Order: sequence, then C-alpha cells, then structure tokens
Amino acid sequence: MKARRSSLKENKAPEFLKINPAGKLPALVDGAARVFENAAICLYVADKYPQAKLAPKVDAPERGRYLSLLVYSTSQLEPSMADHMTGTKTLPQRGWTSYSEALDAMERELGDGPYLFGDWFTAADVMIGSMFSYQRMLGGKTGRPKLEAYVDRLAARPKGLKVG
Repeated sequence: MKARRSSLKENKAPEFLKINPAGKLPALVDGAARVFENAAICLYVADKYPQAKLAPKVDAPERGRYLSLLVYSTSQLEPSMADHMTGTKTLPQRGWTSYSEALDAMERELGDGPYLFGDWFTAADVMIGSMFSYQRMLGGKTGRPKLEAYVDRLAARPKGLKVG
C-alpha cells in the first residue's frame, strides 16, 4: 500500500487523475486498488487490517454508528467548521448543520468515554479528531471543554498529531 504525495502539477497529470479524478490529495494506491477521499481511505485501511481493530466488524451492532460518524466528519462537521472559521453563515439549503449543532452532536456522541466508542479508538476518531486538530492548527478551538479534552487525548496518543 502506498500513499501518494505529489506536487500540484503532478496532481493534474493523467497518471494521477486515474487515481483521483478530481486531481486532489489524499489518494492511496494499494496494488490494483485506487482509493481517494479521507473517509474512504480510513474505511479501506481499517477494513484491510482488521487486526488493528480500528473498525467494528461488518455484522457488529456498532458498525452503523461507526460508518455514520466517519461520513458525518466530512458531510457535516467539516463544512460547518469551515463556515464557522470563515465567518460564513450556514444556510440550511446547503445541506449541513450549523457549527454549534455539530459540536452538540459530537459531545453527545463522545459520551463519557475517552473516545467515540468508549475506550476503543477507531478510525472514526481519526476522522473526527483530524477535523478538530486541523482547526487547532489554524489557531481555532471549539470552546467546549469536553471536546478540547478529547482532542488533547488524541494528540497524546503515541502517533497522535501534535499541534502547536
């Protein structure tokens, strides 16, 4: 399995467009498999390496919530966070919730555990946590102690993203 890194010019080359037709990163090549988009890559890697226990098994009751959280990270949390950080009003017709509502949802989903599935760190934590880590990289914070403590726990993991 090989993650693709390239310059902007390489991203638009016909060879790269066969991997990601949008010509953007991230992209992953694993033998004949070509995977693009953050959530798809997380799903692929977690399912390819079940021994890492980054995802519930396909027939596990937790699987639906896990899939929902992975998709929520890019369909709701990311665009609402972008609106918040750029001062853009979130309009309902755009298809995503407000930043405040997304934070409320994340606090509920986090529950009392250190991670979204209690003591179990999953690829959903990678996706949700990366959104909040990215926000920190740009100098922002959620203003929610529970979520800030969650991001701190993620950053403290041995391979956690260290920000600031």
